[in-house]
Amino acid sequence: MKERCVFCEIVADRAPAYRVLEDEHAVAFLTIAPATPGHTLVVPRDHARDLWDLPEHGFAEVARLVHRVSALLRTALAPDGMSVTHATGAAAGQEVFHFHAHVVPRWHGDDARVMWNCRRAAPEELREVLERVSAARGR
Repeated sequence: MKERCVFCEIVADRAPAYRVLEDEHAVAFLTIAPATPGHTLVVPRDHARDLWDLPEHGFAEVARLVHRVSALLRTALAPDGMSVTHATGAAAGQEVFHFHAHVVPRWHGDDARVMWNCRRAAPEELREVLERVSAARGR
């Protein structure tokens, strides 16, 4: 932890949190600013600033707890659906710089905002992106 991190404080039990579930690798707790009732954050116990800083095995460990939390919220709250999201970097909307995944119960007609507006891409745009990704993969 490079500077005071509120999620590290929660993981270490030095800050209060409404813990939903935890294991040896990750902790899940209700966010204090929920999009819907039950909106839960899942964080790795070890500090990682974002997805690029989180080792692959750390992502897998968080994903396992996300899956368990979503099943628990489904049983407890009976939502119509579930959104699982993450943002890396301020440009993507990350506000707390400790990797975290959002597990958000969804109901028909809820007013939770979506993260982006989508438009259909032109085939040439998709080909250009694929070419750049393929070139990066070949490095």
